[in-house]
Amino acid sequence: PAILAALNPLEAWQFAASRGWKVFAVMGAVVLALTGAEALYADMGHFGRRPIQIAWSVLVLPGLALNYLGQGALLMSDPSAIENPFYRLFPGDWIWPALVLATLAAIIASQAVISGAYSMTRQAIQLGFLPRMAVRHTSAHEAGQIYLPLVNWLLLAGVVAAVLGFRSSSALAGAYGIAVTLTMLITTVLTWFVIHDGWKLPGPLAAGATLFFLAIDALLVAGCAIKLFDGGWFPLAVGGLLFLLMATWQRGRALTLQAIRQEGLPLQDFIDSLDLAGLPRSPRVAVYAVADPTTVPQALLHNLKHNQVLHERNLILTVRFAEQPWVGLEERTRAEPLGHAFWRVTLTFGFMDTPDVPAALKLCEAQGLPVPPFETSYFLSRETIVPTHGAGMALWRERLFAAMSRNAGSVVEFFRLPDNAVVELGTRVQI
Repeated sequence: PAILAALNPLEAWQFAASRGWKVFAVMGAVVLALTGAEALYADMGHFGRRPIQIAWSVLVLPGLALNYLGQGALLMSDPSAIENPFYRLFPGDWIWPALVLATLAAIIASQAVISGAYSMTRQAIQLGFLPRMAVRHTSAHEAGQIYLPLVNWLLLAGVVAAVLGFRSSSALAGAYGIAVTLTMLITTVLTWFVIHDGWKLPGPLAAGATLFFLAIDALLVAGCAIKLFDGGWFPLAVGGLLFLLMATWQRGRALTLQAIRQEGLPLQDFIDSLDLAGLPRSPRVAVYAVADPTTVPQALLHNLKHNQVLHERNLILTVRFAEQPWVGLEERTRAEPLGHAFWRVTLTFGFMDTPDVPAALKLCEAQGLPVPPFETSYFLSRETIVPTHGAGMALWRERLFAAMSRNAGSVVEFFRLPDNAVVELGTRVQI
């Protein structure tokens, strides 16, 4: 029964105070005792806040507390069990069932992390930090239930590389500790911006709400930092690589958009100068998807040059993603007439929304712009990036961006466009 004293927070304080600076040597083990539980929160974007709270309060926290109290009671009665306190909790005949249970628990925890990786990757794509990837929806009722094949295989490759490289869980402890504690520290720093900039609360209140947790997180990071050369470099290297890819993609897209603007024609001037009397008209709706709605789409110029035809209605379509999870249907579409049967249409999605363009265009009818699904053609510009010497990025980063652009997922699949109504026209863009 003496183990119940471990529930008293003063025990933790006395443990740390009695060891002084030497507590940093055991901080890595303390971190490993509390990690894993945070994987539950990786599913927040899929299931919402309430189910996570219930699962944590009713099942996870009591289960973890009972398990650790049991291990502590075992060590108090039998110090030799320190070699493996978890499996020594079980009678000898129960070892294999316990091993199966532990393996299933690891699989369940990995599923939470994997689904969280899917959710975060899709958010990064829609916020413009990663190229498009194939997103498969696994549920007809829940938009958050998604599967990203590329992310799944990359996670598998990373796990296999970590297992083969570190060979044991104890060797991997340093990498795991730094990864988790740095994530906690970054999350606490971001909390400041949410409270101060997002919620507009006073600075002293925001500081008070974050400094306490920041001090704890900084202590944990410092304790795990002693394992930097003993595996701790691994998550830092992976994080640095991901940051390089995301920064290169964001900068490359900005340079591409800048080049299109420099070489493009102003849209309104182009529309005003059109000689509609001499152009054949196609009795369909043409949708031109563009990143910059103020310049003439390259696909439109190619269509006029090669097919010498103008459609009955022409939509200059821009899709943007707001920095919020969901956008209501009343804010989804904005249609602006430009004259000569041209419209500028802006579709807004949240970073958790599924960008279904045909479904969103149906909402334009309420603004006087009917878009019949079976009478609509989608014209897309497929950009071929040409790296050049200049003031944009280093040449190797431009080549990296060009490779990422070539291997980006299909716009058709990403925006759920009908395959039999899409026309793709290529254009070369120098950055």
